[in-house]
Amino acid sequence: MADIRTSNADYPDDGQTFEGFVAWDAAAGRKSPAVMIASDWTGLLEPTRNRAEQMAARGYVGFGLDVYGKGKRGQQGADNSALINPLLADRARLRRRLLAGVAACAAHPAVDAQRLAVIGFCFGGLCALDLARANAPGLIGAVSFHGIYAPPGLGQQEPIRAKVLVCHGWDDPFTPVPATVGLAAELTEARADWQLHAYGRTVHAFTTAGANNPAMGAVYDANADRRSFAALEYFLDEIFRA
Repeated sequence: MADIRTSNADYPDDGQTFEGFVAWDAAAGRKSPAVMIASDWTGLLEPTRNRAEQMAARGYVGFGLDVYGKGKRGQQGADNSALINPLLADRARLRRRLLAGVAACAAHPAVDAQRLAVIGFCFGGLCALDLARANAPGLIGAVSFHGIYAPPGLGQQEPIRAKVLVCHGWDDPFTPVPATVGLAAELTEARADWQLHAYGRTVHAFTTAGANNPAMGAVYDANADRRSFAALEYFLDEIFRA
């Protein structure tokens, strides 16, 4: 019988305190692989906590990453540009914050620190890709769902060790075809083991239940949501049980 526990996890970076969220099965009796969750621009709200618990129910440790700081969260359905823009403008700072979260996740007593993955949604997809680009310690898989693909521009890219899965709405206005092709070229040049799952007639935020803003190109799609989650499950099984 599973015994799912949850707790908050404070960790420091750059003189600030950040507050992650951890979910794990206390009945496992062993260290387990961890799946870190990088949220969309709203920050670590209930959807991210729910995904962490979802990962715990599947035998992993779920760890919600915090990039804004303890007590700093956005609002669903609101403009959260004031939170996200400083990090998009300083990708080195974003990388440091993400790596601090990885270190906090790896330090949790339920986590096998050599078997880490990260999944991210929208802005979190960019974060997941940035952790793969950074070759974060222990990271063996990174998954982007309707993410942003712009590279960080932090110098020469070393070969990417983590396997990468990109789940992409083909008509996403935030990542048009040239950006998607550019990401494929970047990952190929970095000698990554990568795959791209593209869903036709699908735009941004296709996993976000309730998203319905065609004018902004952000609409939930049940088929793409289901198919991308199935791809995630297969991917995690591959990297953690190979």
